[in-house]
Amino acid sequence: MDHEDFATPEHERTFAPQPPAHGRGFARTWWGRSWLKALEDTALDAAQLKSGRALARSGAVGAVTVRPGRITGVVRDRDGTAHRADVLLQQFSGDEWDRFLEVTVDRAGHLAALLDHDMPPDLVEDAAAAGVELLPGIGDLEPECDCGAWDQCGHTAALSYQVGRILDQDPFALLLLRGRGEREVLAAVQDRTAARAEPTPAGALREDVRPGVDAVEAFATGYLLPPLPGSPPVPEPPRAAPSLGGGTSPSADLLPDALEFLALQTAREARRLLVESLSSGLGARLPVTEPPLAQDAVRLAAGDPDEDTVLRLASASGRTPDTLALAVRAWRYGGAGAVSALERAWTPTHEEEARARAVVAAAWEAEEAPPLHGEGGAWTTPDGRARIGVDGSGRWWPFRREDGRWAPAGPAAEDPATALAVARGED
Repeated sequence: MDHEDFATPEHERTFAPQPPAHGRGFARTWWGRSWLKALEDTALDAAQLKSGRALARSGAVGAVTVRPGRITGVVRDRDGTAHRADVLLQQFSGDEWDRFLEVTVDRAGHLAALLDHDMPPDLVEDAAAAGVELLPGIGDLEPECDCGAWDQCGHTAALSYQVGRILDQDPFALLLLRGRGEREVLAAVQDRTAARAEPTPAGALREDVRPGVDAVEAFATGYLLPPLPGSPPVPEPPRAAPSLGGGTSPSADLLPDALEFLALQTAREARRLLVESLSSGLGARLPVTEPPLAQDAVRLAAGDPDEDTVLRLASASGRTPDTLALAVRAWRYGGAGAVSALERAWTPTHEEEARARAVVAAAWEAEEAPPLHGEGGAWTTPDGRARIGVDGSGRWWPFRREDGRWAPAGPAAEDPATALAVARGED
């Protein structure tokens, strides 16, 4: 049965039409951009995405209704023809909701962030480690439109772009799409928090303790193997480095502070790789290759080392402290790819640059296209204050002129228009 047949006020929210967004991106938050990435990675026809962006920017999307498993909106073509568009997303099962709520209760900061209309990355990572993918991925957004298109059409793409703006305002809309409204989620979290606070009565048998079985029975059924245990819980992020102080003085060429810092960064990286493996399935990724020295120095500097360590990392990677600080900012926006884009470590071939020029030409309607000077995979505004650069994966990185240098202005975008809006500070 379709959820529209039994939607209740708790399980249905309608968001007013968004104003036109000429020349702006459709999402400011990282989770809003993740939603758009799922759309753009899935769509087979780039022309339909371009059409959807144009419709959404022009204000052609009416009120948007969010229900469990479904988003609905009316989108008007340029000639005024109205089409009902829907985007479907798989709801969580009861077991998935239990695991998500447990993760939310485990750390008080998760709930506090949600109440502040924020979605912390730690919550998404912890949920993924528990086997619950909160944000959609490739192929998760299923389009339906009365125009008869079998894949993403301009109408469903416009609706999805508009939803990116809605999620910026209220991440609870994503939880409703997954099956439960804000009040229902908060009530469930409150119940679980209260249950954890209740003491276990003296002499009572805890639920996780099972009585033993007769030895004869156990031997007779020994050929029946029990199911494998679940994955162990992910440890909390390390907060402090281990102390290497002791009774023996270190040798002159050993720096205890630097060694403690490296140990802390290694623990943090190990936890990140563990979360990534658990969320993707063991063996789903190729082994991690050792990064180049210049790149790994930026990763370490992003861990906020002391000033002496920063100077050593800058010198070892052939940078000044200022250029290393810019590289660290880029790393926090997008890892090694962002650093390469900042330092122009990738040079496009003539064919790759021609493809990038075609993408830039298609990113805006003719009357809205900004004047840009393009060369070597980078496009700069006439005033020389904003730049966008494309990398080898087709991602667009925004940069802004600061103190005579190009500085990273935000994470990568899938289209040049969004990247330019970020570079100009419009989004």
